[in-house]
Amino acid sequence: MAFEASIQPGTGDQLIILKDKNNGTAAEIFAFGALLNAFRVQAGETTHDLVDGFGSPADAREHILNGFKSAKLSPFVCRLRKGGYRYDGQDFTIEKYFMGEHAIHGLLFDAVYRISEWGSDSEKAFATLEYDYDGHDKGYPFPYRIRIHWQLEKNNRLTVSTTVSHNNAGPIPYTDGWHPYFTLGGSVDDWTLQFNSHQQLEYDADLLPTGNQLRDDRFEKGVLLKGIELDNSFELTEATPVCVLSNQQWKLCIHPDKSYPILQIYIPPQRKSIAIENLSGAPDNFNNHIHLLTIAPGEERTFTTSYTVSAL
Repeated sequence: MAFEASIQPGTGDQLIILKDKNNGTAAEIFAFGALLNAFRVQAGETTHDLVDGFGSPADAREHILNGFKSAKLSPFVCRLRKGGYRYDGQDFTIEKYFMGEHAIHGLLFDAVYRISEWGSDSEKAFATLEYDYDGHDKGYPFPYRIRIHWQLEKNNRLTVSTTVSHNNAGPIPYTDGWHPYFTLGGSVDDWTLQFNSHQQLEYDADLLPTGNQLRDDRFEKGVLLKGIELDNSFELTEATPVCVLSNQQWKLCIHPDKSYPILQIYIPPQRKSIAIENLSGAPDNFNNHIHLLTIAPGEERTFTTSYTVSAL
């Protein structure tokens, strides 16, 4: 078969490799966090890893809080004001992890998933990971099941779909996202970023949305990132929500479906990688309700994005 899926043996956490044997492209996924740790592509004699990841699953366990690289954001994304919100007439406060005054990046960034299925054929390699959140955090006492399906296909295309369902007595609030850091090699200052948006969410001093939007069309035609600082959310144009990151050697295209209307961009101080985060709703939307979802008992909600890489 042209594709191959394997689970690496060893005494540490499980590691899944999805590989296209025709061209050497490979994706590396950890059971820890169900996160994408590497996306390696080849052009001639050159191999490049597009993901700024960890050295091993053990390294991820130890350092996931340092930047939350590739973390799954669930059931809320980015910051939640003082960890609190009101839902269905009750007040809740998240217990898990705070940065300063605010809860950050959800509850499942360090969950260890079970690998429920993996395989390959002539068209793809895939793996499905599942986790049952039991409602143990008093700030989110709503058990739910999350299923994450990674699939590598021809033309260096990697797709991830997240499906969420539950059996609580009533609807639960939910927001979904990912927090990958991408690198093209060298400095962010030499990369170009393009995505289809002309609206930025206005933030306050704590990087929480105010509810207002700011006109920002800098990225619609593509812009060199030299000197640009970003830690912002953008409302994507619904018709063509593609995001393109490129330099002279590589082009990464990110294709979210309509389930991810928000694009969060963050450039860390070292400027060697960039976080491009697909989000189903805005930061703090348990309070501001910007694209907040409620999922009914027995309902399934699926969130999908794809990454395609090409050499230039």
